Amino acid sequence: MTSNPDESLQKQIDLWLKWDKNEKTHSEIQSLVDAKNWTELNRRLNNRLTFGTAGLRGPMRAGFNSMNDLVIIQTAQGLCEYIKNEFPNSEDHKKGVVFGYDGRYNSKRFAELSACVLINQGIKVYLFSKMVPTPFVPFTVLQLKCLAGVVVTASHNPKEDNGYKVFWGNGPQIIPPHDKGIQKCIEANLTPLESSWDTSILEGNPLLVDPFDNMFHLYYETMLENIPPQFLKLNQESDVRFVYTAMHGVGYPFIERGFEAVKLKPVLAVAEQRDPDPEFPTVKFPNPEEGKSSLELSIKKADSEGVTIILANDPDADRLACSEKNPSTGAWKVFNGNEMGALFGWWAMKNFQTLDPNLDLSKCYTLASTVSSKILRSMGAIEGFKFEETLTGFKWMGNRSIELMEAGNKVLFAFEEAIGFMVSTAVLDKDGVSAAAHLATMACYLKATEKISLTEKLKKIYEQYGFHSTKCSYLFCYDPPTIKKIFARIRSFDNGKPATYPESILDGEFKIKHVRDLTNGVDTSQSDGKAKLPVSSSSEMITFTFENGLVVTLRTSGTEPKIKYYAEMCAKPEEKDWEELGRRMDRMVEAIVEQFLQPKLNNLTPKTD
Repeated sequence: MTSNPDESLQKQIDLWLKWDKNEKTHSEIQSLVDAKNWTELNRRLNNRLTFGTAGLRGPMRAGFNSMNDLVIIQTAQGLCEYIKNEFPNSEDHKKGVVFGYDGRYNSKRFAELSACVLINQGIKVYLFSKMVPTPFVPFTVLQLKCLAGVVVTASHNPKEDNGYKVFWGNGPQIIPPHDKGIQKCIEANLTPLESSWDTSILEGNPLLVDPFDNMFHLYYETMLENIPPQFLKLNQESDVRFVYTAMHGVGYPFIERGFEAVKLKPVLAVAEQRDPDPEFPTVKFPNPEEGKSSLELSIKKADSEGVTIILANDPDADRLACSEKNPSTGAWKVFNGNEMGALFGWWAMKNFQTLDPNLDLSKCYTLASTVSSKILRSMGAIEGFKFEETLTGFKWMGNRSIELMEAGNKVLFAFEEAIGFMVSTAVLDKDGVSAAAHLATMACYLKATEKISLTEKLKKIYEQYGFHSTKCSYLFCYDPPTIKKIFARIRSFDNGKPATYPESILDGEFKIKHVRDLTNGVDTSQSDGKAKLPVSSSSEMITFTFENGLVVTLRTSGTEPKIKYYAEMCAKPEEKDWEELGRRMDRMVEAIVEQFLQPKLNNLTPKTD
């Protein structure tokens, strides 16, 4: 290790020590300097956190590549400058920007620092006085017609992380060009103003408003507008109970009020996970998407209470998981996001047709991300509503929903396989609070009218619209060059020849019909060979459609060191041997992972659960 850093690093060290007024993170960098740990300092200071999935996400520690007071102030200064550029009229600044936060370490602090920055520039701020679910921020943006909204959360990431998710004034998370524009403004406004550190200005400031009480009441009033009165009556008469876990997050009081609003009996909360706790002491990953490993306490509670349905939010309550017990076998089924998407898709149609018997389904749309199940497409083909797929992430579905509604259409439902559901356009993002109320209402309706469970209803949906079986997982890859090498090989599969993709698997047994590569804009299903969905060279995403109905997408994660794969066997209603279809899919997916990703050769680590 050299005794001195290079000129570039020294400049960043000097800037950090000059700018950072937080004693803890200032001394963290000073300690690394004293230890002459230039490698770690280079990692932390010579790279910046950049806007990824609608904002920032990273570990809470000192450094420009992490979440801390200084980076948050710089981010807020950049966001503020971008808003002023987009809305130069000071009258517009009275519309304000909403800030919400979850129960993680520093979340409230980061929201308050951001509020200071905007108020100092004369922009009105709606700052929630209590922690709220993420969907409350985009809901507030729409209700109050704000310029933008920010929620400080890292969703289901480990306890060491935090994030900064930005919503634009139209309601959904930001998409290009806003993300790049904000990033550019951040980089042009890195010097923190002295006033940005002074949170005492928030006390009694006329530009600061707490929207909590108004939005709390309005959210549930709006929810009730989207559920038919006869379904509320069935809820009131139902004896179905639900065990609920907030996963140490913010969800419980909001779910509690939601169940009360739709006339359901109160949830039976998992006491150990009910209240916000930034340590997440009972779960390795605070993510209900992890399956049974994250629901152990919920299953124990449900078994002891004689309850057969579990609902779970992630810590910021924008996602919803569900598990149901088979009373005959005692086995618990954890629904995956695609299965829940099928149930919600059917329910959305039923719900809105009940609210409006004259509903014209030909002017109705459902949406799903491109890595999610195509079950809604199969439903729409039979029922008459339209289906569209978008890029992954609710920012795309939210913004596309606006375009569809502005053209005179109705959006019934949107979902992504990562247990994200938009069951009403009151929130143009995934919403685990309203989704929980709707799912519980659906369960009560099914028991009262059809005498069946959610699992049995899912089977009926597949019988009517075709069996759709999915297999989604991931492998860890901690070496970015290896990821590039893997995908470069897939794009030059014919002995290194450029622009040649695999044509089959298992020695030609299963042939590939189409390839869509959204990294470089190729789509062989289109007459001109060009992709219709937006293309991004900054992430990897290739979809293979096989002649036998299997669709597989390989993509990299925007927030974690993962290569994800999403497989779905899309069968026709007349294909009745579901077990054989499942076995065929398993065999094909195994071959795709081995032949295309080469886990052993590339030192990829499989998912543990």
